[in-house]
Amino acid sequence: QVRLVESGGGLVQAGGSLRLSCAASGRTFSTYAVGWFRQAPGKDREFVATISKSGALTYVEDSVKDRFTISRDNAKNTVYLQMNSLKPEDTAVYYCAAETDYGLGYLYRTEDFGSWGQGTQVTVSS
Repeated sequence: QVRLVESGGGLVQAGGSLRLSCAASGRTFSTYAVGWFRQAPGKDREFVATISKSGALTYVEDSVKDRFTISRDNAKNTVYLQMNSLKPEDTAVYYCAAETDYGLGYLYRTEDFGSWGQGTQVTVSS
């Protein structure tokens, strides 16, 4: 498993931007696919975006794909989630998760991932 630490959350006005970071420990980070999920109060954790081990394959959930971008820098052991044009409904705790990428397709379900960070709060005010 890999240890993950999210950062970059905070309070932002609607229409603003935030970039979340997911920093990983270990020398094998480049073998992991990474996903971003979010969980709003009283709701289930939901998929946001995923990226393959090399960064060549990405998939962003339809409801945010025009506003959110996922990327990674394996030299820095970090995955990013760039969030633009934020809306109040984006308010949630955002989690990153990692799992070994065997090249079998997108990992996007919570059960696909074995390592999780503690989360970072994103609050969008109207």
